[in-house]
Amino acid sequence: MRTVFKVLLPILIVAVAFGVFRVLKATRPEQEPPRVQERVWRVEAEAVQPRRLAPELELYGRVETPDLLRAAAPAVARVTEVAVRDGDRVRAGEVLLRLDERDFLPRIDQAKAQIAELEADVASEKNRYETDQLALEQEKQLLAIARAAVGRQQRLKSEKVGAEQALDEARQAEAQQALAVSGREMSLADHPSRLAALKARLDSAEARLAELQLEYERATVRAPYDGVVSGVEVTTGDQVAKGEVLLRMYALDSLEVRARIPAPYQAELIAALADDESLTATARVGDAPIELTLDRLAGEADPSGVDGLFRVGAQAARLRLGQMLTLRLHRPEREGAVAVPFRAVYGGDRLYKLEDGRMVGVRVESLGGRVDASGEERLLVHSPELRAGDRVVTTHMPNAMEGLRVESTAGPAVVDTDAGASDGVEERTP
Repeated sequence: MRTVFKVLLPILIVAVAFGVFRVLKATRPEQEPPRVQERVWRVEAEAVQPRRLAPELELYGRVETPDLLRAAAPAVARVTEVAVRDGDRVRAGEVLLRLDERDFLPRIDQAKAQIAELEADVASEKNRYETDQLALEQEKQLLAIARAAVGRQQRLKSEKVGAEQALDEARQAEAQQALAVSGREMSLADHPSRLAALKARLDSAEARLAELQLEYERATVRAPYDGVVSGVEVTTGDQVAKGEVLLRMYALDSLEVRARIPAPYQAELIAALADDESLTATARVGDAPIELTLDRLAGEADPSGVDGLFRVGAQAARLRLGQMLTLRLHRPEREGAVAVPFRAVYGGDRLYKLEDGRMVGVRVESLGGRVDASGEERLLVHSPELRAGDRVVTTHMPNAMEGLRVESTAGPAVVDTDAGASDGVEERTP
């Protein structure tokens, strides 16, 4: 009996252990299968509204004027007064500078004296002409008498009464009188030439007097219009030469801004100007905006572009000649333009929409930048695939791709605690 018990006891223990194992196996909890987690990237997105907008072009320009006045000395003279300084604003007719009148008046008096002398010569020539006319009549009468005397002496000689010497003397007197008549006639014939020469000299003297008087008038330099003095080259007491620049000034309403327009935009702007389309630009001087209008393009261009000349509006008083400006040119408007942050565009021609939690790529045409009302510069793009209300992903992602799972930062998110969370990436279980 004891032998049987010793044999059955191990078997019983093994059976009980097996039974416990089966019970434990049958009652163990079910382990959930591992779930695949797809990473969800948190991004910013904003709704878009295609509109008619004008892209802008940032340009760098310089203030200049085609009407810079350079007041020069009319003659050699000494400066007696300088009434303005560089930068002064002046009004039309205001005295800017004076030259010594003593450098001008003596020459004017000399020219007047020469004119008086020539006028006297003209009067004398006219009197001479009248005298020659009277003398010619008398000399013709004397010539007739001399000829009659020759005829009488010839008759006496033929009658053997007159002497040969008397006939010769009569002929000599006739020849002398004929010569006197010829000289008087020549003098009368030369009268128009002598009178014309005198009048020419008189005209020259009068022109010289007018020139000297004009120089004297210009000895007092006055502002021809309202403007700004841009430079004074002399001071009181300076001796200046004829033609030497004394000062410079310009009119505020003549200011314009010259800016280089890159070649890719040249054809677009030429076409807009040809269609009489008004193209405006804005610059800032301090906190004040300056309104400009593209007036024309320069006559010459080069491979880099062409100069645009912008007309300044009512704020011209804020500008100064030679000032450098940064201006934004408003290009022709485009329909269906959408303003997005520059970071939203990849490669210049692609952005992503947010649809059903996925990134959907959209090909776009880049139109140019534009500064919005808040002062932020945005990129204008156009695509027929962008419609009002579409949400565009504005977070720039190095791993951006079609179909990438994303979620707007406006929605809920679960922060992953694994290694991915150390990269600042949030995940959700799909």
